[in-house]
Amino acid sequence: MTIATERNISARSAVEEKPRQRPVRTTRWFIIVGALLVLLVGGFVGFNAFRSKMITQFFATNKPPPATVTVSESKSEVVPNLLRAVGDLAAVHQVNVTSDVSGRITEILFTAGSNVNAGSPLVQLFDAPEQGDLASFKAQATVAQLSLDRAKQLAARQFGPQATVDSTQAAFDQANAGIAKTEAIISQKLVRAPFDGELGVRHVEVGQFLTAGTQIVTLTDLSAVYANFTTTEKDSATLKVGQTVRIVVDAYPGKIFEGKITTIEPQINTDTRNIRIQATIDNLDHILKPGMFATTTVVLPDKPAVITLPETAVDYTLYGDSVYLITEKQAEDGSTSLTAVRTFVRTGDRFSGRAVITSGLKPGDRVVAVGQLKLQSGSAVVISTDSGPPVPARPPRD
Repeated sequence: MTIATERNISARSAVEEKPRQRPVRTTRWFIIVGALLVLLVGGFVGFNAFRSKMITQFFATNKPPPATVTVSESKSEVVPNLLRAVGDLAAVHQVNVTSDVSGRITEILFTAGSNVNAGSPLVQLFDAPEQGDLASFKAQATVAQLSLDRAKQLAARQFGPQATVDSTQAAFDQANAGIAKTEAIISQKLVRAPFDGELGVRHVEVGQFLTAGTQIVTLTDLSAVYANFTTTEKDSATLKVGQTVRIVVDAYPGKIFEGKITTIEPQINTDTRNIRIQATIDNLDHILKPGMFATTTVVLPDKPAVITLPETAVDYTLYGDSVYLITEKQAEDGSTSLTAVRTFVRTGDRFSGRAVITSGLKPGDRVVAVGQLKLQSGSAVVISTDSGPPVPARPPRD
């Protein structure tokens, strides 16, 4: 081997040995980059942990001021036991005045809308023929009376037969029957009011030929009205004749009319399973009118006392009804603080701005009545010195 050959071999060896050093440099580069990433991620995690700790310390040492709320106490009371329904009013006495016979109207003796007494004349029909027949029958009765007296005298003296007495008696009775019939027809030609009441709109005119059954005017007795309403069959066991009924009509909002149940339908409707009730309401002022829509309330016997709260204290949500119950918390230094804790309750009926609480509270519990929107469960509160919430405005129903 020559020196040139050795030089070529050394040169190739040097060239071949250079690439073998590159993996060492790459590994060193990855180590440096990895260390930098570890430092970066560690710094980021440490910063987040430090920030969370500082936020926790901030909120722990900086509590919001207590919220000012109005408080009301739950109390046990006997609530009105009421049964509500809807119905309508009807007159105790109401009729369409008509004529029993046909005839021409000769005189109208009433004023539309006036009050009349029972028996007051309303309309006179033409009755001249009947008056003539009446005079004829009266004359026949007079002659028959004289003949009957004469026949009785002769028969008493044995100068006349009994058959003559019987025939004259029959003639006299026949004349009286004609008088009674004619007087009845004449009375039918004079239409009178069947009872005391108020007349409506007139439907006839003088000179009009009136057929039997044609409406002349309406007559309504407004001294009392019926309140007709229906209830479900499950309520039939609690209803009795004589119970108090209160009604409210749209024409007089806020005014309550009171009466008594007078009739309970003995049968239940098989289609609706409802029972029909009728109450009588005094209407001395004549302000209730037949046909009015009425909201009725039946006063039932009282139930045992229940817990009640103002309606404003109950928070109605899809998740359930709840209230904020006021609780006292004792601190280590002996001071006390008030907190509002959300408490779920079960509600019942509502009346006069108050709600019945069937479960979840006991008498004497203090709850937030005004100011719930700014509270969360466990929030610190301060009781306001203002009066409690006003009763919501609504028409009285009980």
